[in-house]
Amino acid sequence: MTFLPNPSEPRDVTEHALFRFPPEIDFSNAGGLLDAIMARARPGDGRCARVLVLDLIATGFMDSQGVRLINDVRRLLRPGTLVYVVARPDSVAARVLELTGLRRDVPVYDNLPEALAA
Repeated sequence: MTFLPNPSEPRDVTEHALFRFPPEIDFSNAGGLLDAIMARARPGDGRCARVLVLDLIATGFMDSQGVRLINDVRRLLRPGTLVYVVARPDSVAARVLELTGLRRDVPVYDNLPEALAA
């Protein structure tokens, strides 16, 4: 049996897209970050990433807006796109991900090479 490609799906798929988060994620910048992340994951040339890596290594402060942002990204991505998060185990971001339960839903890696190799 031959399966023809679906013409509505992008044909040129990149493997990984990386987005580095700023030092702080809160109400003041979450909306702009969502737009920037989606532009990275779905560039205007029709390509889509199979894996989106969100790098929180440099993030020293993150409140519930960061969790909402990650959930919004997951909801808006093309079905089948994987989302990985990178956060230092001893960071505020990692603690927020753990306390809110998002860590159960999104793979969280300790460093960027691990996430990119997954």
